[in-house]
Amino acid sequence: MRTILNVIWLIFAGVWLAIGYAIAGVICCILIVTIPFGIASFRIAAYALWPFGRTVVRDPDAGALSTIGNVIWLVFAGIWLAVGHVLTSIPLFLSVIGIPLGIANLKLIPVSLLPLGARIVDVD
Repeated sequence: MRTILNVIWLIFAGVWLAIGYAIAGVICCILIVTIPFGIASFRIAAYALWPFGRTVVRDPDAGALSTIGNVIWLVFAGIWLAVGHVLTSIPLFLSVIGIPLGIANLKLIPVSLLPLGARIVDVD
């Protein structure tokens, strides 16, 4: 079932989200100071491409720099990304097939708000 949902997600939403996060990652990696944000964007892009069967867990070893980076990310990008995920999940909830896709879109909000110090792991 996960594979079927991932393929449907990939066609309707995953490719576009992954491309957006990958472009943001490339832009962040061009500037030296924002490389950690670029790496986080690439991690989110991989998660946005194939979200079913994976989840986000917080890394307990993440330190103060991760927290400071998350605050900066939250102010400049995180809030806007979360609003975008909420707004794009609304049309997905309008159909029966889109409900799991809308839930997956909402599942991306925590990692898009605070990406540093987060790891994406398999559910199993």
